[in-house]
Amino acid sequence: MIQENKKALWAAADKLRANVDAAEYKHLVLGLIFLKYISNTFTAHREEVESRLRDPDHEYYYGDAADEDIAAELEQRDYYTEANIFWVPEGARWETLRSQARRADIGRRIDDALSLVEADNPRLKGILDKRFARAQLPDGKLGELVDLVSTIGFGDDPAAARDVLGQVYEYFLGMFASAEGKRGGQFYTPAHVVKTLVGVLDMHEGKVYDPCCGSGGMFVQSERFVEAHGGRRGDVSIYGQEANPTTWRLAAMNLAIRGIDFNLGREPADTFTRNQHPDLRADFILANPPFNVSDWWHPSLDGDARWKYGTPPAGNANTAWLQHIIHHLKPNGRAGVVLANGSMSSSQNNEGTIRAAMVDADVVEVMVALPGQLFLNTQIPACLWFLAKAKKRKGEVLFIDARKLGQMISRVQRELTDADIARIANTVAAWRGVPLPFTEAGEAVTEGEQKKADYADVPGFCRSVTLAEIAEHGHVLTPGRYVGAEDVDDDDEAFDEKMRHLTEKLGEQLAKGAELDTLIRQKLGGLGYEL
Repeated sequence: MIQENKKALWAAADKLRANVDAAEYKHLVLGLIFLKYISNTFTAHREEVESRLRDPDHEYYYGDAADEDIAAELEQRDYYTEANIFWVPEGARWETLRSQARRADIGRRIDDALSLVEADNPRLKGILDKRFARAQLPDGKLGELVDLVSTIGFGDDPAAARDVLGQVYEYFLGMFASAEGKRGGQFYTPAHVVKTLVGVLDMHEGKVYDPCCGSGGMFVQSERFVEAHGGRRGDVSIYGQEANPTTWRLAAMNLAIRGIDFNLGREPADTFTRNQHPDLRADFILANPPFNVSDWWHPSLDGDARWKYGTPPAGNANTAWLQHIIHHLKPNGRAGVVLANGSMSSSQNNEGTIRAAMVDADVVEVMVALPGQLFLNTQIPACLWFLAKAKKRKGEVLFIDARKLGQMISRVQRELTDADIARIANTVAAWRGVPLPFTEAGEAVTEGEQKKADYADVPGFCRSVTLAEIAEHGHVLTPGRYVGAEDVDDDDEAFDEKMRHLTEKLGEQLAKGAELDTLIRQKLGGLGYEL
């Protein structure tokens, strides 16, 4: 049902968009969804507090107070902040805005409401995008959008409401990313790719860091993985950084909607030159940095402590991202990074030397080659790097060739299925000698129910390779070079017999072709055309 509602909401919202650019429109829609959510959550908690104030058996009981005294007491913000609920001033509450939706100045009123919310909630300072007064929507469309968002039903249960709203927000992020095409990929990593990263990292608790966090999808999937495997929301703490100011706001709203505590730094900033978490050492790091960035270097980075394995080339940031990530790992931490395939083999401008130093230092744990057409913003083939300072199997790297996995969900986009993700994650778990996180079908297995499995190389799919063999191949990390060819079922038919059958079939097809050729000539001749 929720899936149908999401589609219906998107169709209605997209219709209201008219000719407004999707990149601009998404901030309006997602901003309104966020405002409605915090307002609904506030109102639900307010009703709960009121029932406690009137309950003689509750410690909040307010005696025989008059209704106006109860109403005044309900405006005490301590009741909300102690429950980690955002305080929403009266002028910013959703029903107030909804009653004004048809007014010509509704855009300004929404901006004012967002300013009020920011002023009363320091955690949201600078996060809410106040662009409604200057929105380029046709007359009346913004009011219609407010009415549309008003139809999103969250239910009475706060946890269920958060989940519904989170799903709607995530669905809209993905649809806007598709609508924007290449630009959309700058803030959105497909959920199935993130699930693969999270599944292989097998995280359960600790600090999670994303140095280029986009709209925060990595963090959302991390929390989901922990909960699906028997953990609790809050078992992981969130640290992120994002350079793009509008994307930084999207991430903050995405996390706040789900009640996830986060630290995205003081401000949006470049990860290399204005590191917002210089002292952080994380248990898990996930990242999908922009591929092959050529204009990242700054003279201040020369001699930086992060370049343990060599100074990255000024013309490509791939090895800079890898080294930044290793620098921020705890001694027993693990990381998963999406990069362009070239990162596995390029030897230009010190890249090969840095890669060799990382392999020899035994911090490269798993390499996964991905299928094509997974990403919205690029057709460049991609891979997954998994890094660890304390590997389960020292002196070896696991190579997985997943290029044949996935299914096409549109003419131009492929998606990894839950079973595909499980195959990759379970293969890594078996290789590490730890319990499998998923069933073969891709269902999460809670921590107490997980079982181990024996690892075995599978020709054409996976192989464990020693560092010495990798060195013999010039420290190239392309899985296809190591996993070999896929086993082909042999039907035991003798070669001569097989050729006889194939030749007979070819003869039949050639004869049929000759018949069709004669028929075509006859038809054309009857029309006065000769070949």
